Amino acid sequence: MSKTSIFTPDAISHIPNRLELLAPAKNAEFGMEAILHGADAVYIGGPEFGARLTAGNSVEDIARLCHFAHKYHAQVFVALNTILMDDELAGAQKLIWKLYEAGADALIVQDMGVLQLDLPPIALHASTQMDNRTAEKAVFLEQVGFSQVVLARELGLSQIREVATHTKMQLEFFVHGALCVAYSGLCNLSHAFSNRSANRGECSQMCRLPGELKTRQGEVLAQNEHLLSLKDNNQTDNLEALIDAGVRSFKIEGRLKDINYVKNITAHYRQELDKIIARRPELKASSHGRSVHCFTPNPEKTFNRGRTDYFVNDRSQGVSDFRSPKYIGEEVATVKRLGKNFIEVSSTNTFNNGDGLCYFPENYATAKQSDDKLQGLRVNRAEGLILHVLMVPGDLKVGMTIYRNRDQAFEVVLAKESSKRSIDVDIAVTDTYDGIKMIMTDVYGHQGEVSLAMEKLPANDQEAARGKLRKQLAKLGSTDFVAREISISTAQVWFAPASVINGLRRDVVAALEKARIDEYQRPKPWKHNQDAMYPSKHLSYLANVANQKSKDFYQQHGVIEIEDTYEKNGITEEVPLMVTKHCLRFNFNLCPKEVPGIKAEPMILEIGKDVLKLVFDCPKCEMLVVGANRQVPNEGRG
Repeated sequence: MSKTSIFTPDAISHIPNRLELLAPAKNAEFGMEAILHGADAVYIGGPEFGARLTAGNSVEDIARLCHFAHKYHAQVFVALNTILMDDELAGAQKLIWKLYEAGADALIVQDMGVLQLDLPPIALHASTQMDNRTAEKAVFLEQVGFSQVVLARELGLSQIREVATHTKMQLEFFVHGALCVAYSGLCNLSHAFSNRSANRGECSQMCRLPGELKTRQGEVLAQNEHLLSLKDNNQTDNLEALIDAGVRSFKIEGRLKDINYVKNITAHYRQELDKIIARRPELKASSHGRSVHCFTPNPEKTFNRGRTDYFVNDRSQGVSDFRSPKYIGEEVATVKRLGKNFIEVSSTNTFNNGDGLCYFPENYATAKQSDDKLQGLRVNRAEGLILHVLMVPGDLKVGMTIYRNRDQAFEVVLAKESSKRSIDVDIAVTDTYDGIKMIMTDVYGHQGEVSLAMEKLPANDQEAARGKLRKQLAKLGSTDFVAREISISTAQVWFAPASVINGLRRDVVAALEKARIDEYQRPKPWKHNQDAMYPSKHLSYLANVANQKSKDFYQQHGVIEIEDTYEKNGITEEVPLMVTKHCLRFNFNLCPKEVPGIKAEPMILEIGKDVLKLVFDCPKCEMLVVGANRQVPNEGRG
């Protein structure tokens, strides 16, 4: 921090101790399953302006998801996190009002032009696309009205703690899923080469393609390797350290992933966070209810590219796997013997009909296409360690390692109802002047109450009647509630047909459900301080300013010089198309900080016919991927 810092540091103890597990929702159904499996909140794309163009949803579906979520006091965040062009602002404003009226709890925003619109009283979250890395940036975001900030994935524990010390915003951090190799928001590679902007939700994922790495002198260091493709994020082992650093929202990536991924990964992190909460009573979940899972979660059994905790514990090898950007799966066996239609393996695992297996051929490193590297096959019939397949591939050899990227038995379990979420309640029956009253109170203090006028005739066998009544009252199986304590404090157990008691129980359940919904309160927006000053006076094209309202916003907050976003195709020279903390010099043991005498000379990365220059900013520990904009006509270049 600078000695001239404007901050008045507080202890991290000012941060509330409510932990939020935030899961992705490709659609309303996925969001509901995420909540049933333990999510405290879900994030979903609306019909437009979301950073996953193919994961849009109607306002009606979002309203349906909000109604479901609010039953558990879970929240729904809508991603409106693309940059916006001038002619899109009016449509964005209308959509925001519709989303608010649909019950959305917050908007995830990248474009500061949104703050200049006529907004409903809805909470704002700062998208990771804003490149939220510093305490100065976080303080500014808090001052202009953001209540939650999605931190850059590249931050370490000390950096997160620094941000937490200086802001009262809730800190959100990605704990699982795909890692973008660039700092979020600082990549124009896709737009430059395919006219598909990552900042507009259309990333072509050029970084996942294989390439060739060369020194400036032409020495080839790697061929046909996926040099910009990272492993997937997995912070399972760091959750408590992240909590202690100030993180309160734990975000799972994956709005394009399948439903079994959402179920499995949400359940996994729910159980991990619950273990921490059980040890530390000062912590609690931010939504209501507990999820009981019908399976044992295992992150290795659904899509992942291997696991890394990235830079949370500082830089280390193992962030990337250059072999393939695909789901390789768990290492499960070694080939022992081969036949025409069967494979005998050496393994301690159990195999199932329908399992998906894969392997790397001996010549995978020199394969011309990425698809030639990782080869797959399906098990038609498993008989112990003899696996029958349609045909054994010619490049599969004895001694090769076999991976499983589809565990059929696990998939079958997840395809069924795999979790139930319930809320504990106490039920009390008391006398009224002309009948009885039933009160149902949940563990959070919400209450439903229903009275019934009836003739009070004592039951013949009081003890038997009391037991029967308790049993009837506990029948809550089809509801969200589970009876914890049942008290019957009437003068006597009165005679009442089972149908009457069942009807009374249904009515009190409905009353409690209504009370819970009525008492749910959406988070309120934070005030926009018009006098807040942005930490920088100059914004380059990497700030992604695409419309006049965004320019007006920054100018009002002290920015003097603002460049247009790269998407406007005004840049004619070679510039950094990507800024990344992933460093190929470090990966190939050519880091000047690690190897004495090495100079950080530029390198060449060739992806297909495209040639990119790699420039290394060693003081910042960053790599810049430099190239020209193909979308600008050649005659327009300088």
